[in-house]
Amino acid sequence: MALIFGHKSPDSDATGAPLIWQWQCEEIAHRAAEAVLLGAPSKEARFMLDQWGFSLPRTISDVEDGEDVIIVDTNNPGELPKNILNANIIEIIDHHLLSGGLATKIPIPVTIRPLASTATVMCELLGTNIDRMPRPLKGIALSCILSDTLEFRSPTTTKTDRLLAANLAAELRVDIPSFAAEMFAAKSDMSDYSDAELLTIDSKFYEIDGCKLRVSVLETTTPAVILDRRSGLTAAMETAARNEGIDQILLFVVDILNTQATLLTPNQFTRELAERSFSATATGDTVLLPGIVSRKKQILPNLKP
Repeated sequence: MALIFGHKSPDSDATGAPLIWQWQCEEIAHRAAEAVLLGAPSKEARFMLDQWGFSLPRTISDVEDGEDVIIVDTNNPGELPKNILNANIIEIIDHHLLSGGLATKIPIPVTIRPLASTATVMCELLGTNIDRMPRPLKGIALSCILSDTLEFRSPTTTKTDRLLAANLAAELRVDIPSFAAEMFAAKSDMSDYSDAELLTIDSKFYEIDGCKLRVSVLETTTPAVILDRRSGLTAAMETAARNEGIDQILLFVVDILNTQATLLTPNQFTRELAERSFSATATGDTVLLPGIVSRKKQILPNLKP
């Protein structure tokens, strides 16, 4: 039995892609597999599961020595179980940059493609077998694509993503704007999260030029609601950075509808980083970054701590 999982703090793609590949393993490759999670999924991911009739997958805290695992939607050891290097990694499917650090016991299939979502990569790998995929899983694939592309607003969107989403939506008889609006409404409801929890909904660790950072992104259709909490968020950022032994937590509040981000700049470090990285003049505790929505393609490549 192989465990299939994505990164910690699972979003829609890290929740849905393991389900797609579990089906591939069982129905196409005839190999026992189980889709699992490395934490509580986002509200949007839970909406997706409910919409297409899936139960919440089992959550695991770690993997055992020698346990067969398939890693999807990441290849970064820092986003994976603590014991991942002692597990038996048998396949990796991803759409992020190659991080390095993972080791395998034998040569394995590794697929990393410059597409907007892991679900798109998987559908390409399935080829004509996608016709055999059950309707609910096609709904999962569509949801993953719409989530990761922000309904095609993100610069990570490719023609492949657009065409696949259009074909899936037509087959499922789903109106993309209406369905995406429902997904984003679920994503934007953060009222019951504490300030500390908001920082971990979509957060990843990076070391850039020797500077240890946690880059958190909150995608929402109501950015003002989050920005009204910036004093509490700032305090939570300082506490978390100190407890985690890192230099800084960066919080980008992405406005989905207006395709822009607001970076919290509570100190000299973040204000200078905003100026160096985005040529933005930061005079207060926030700075607006027009056109910035993608951590993978726009935020990380430009960060200059």
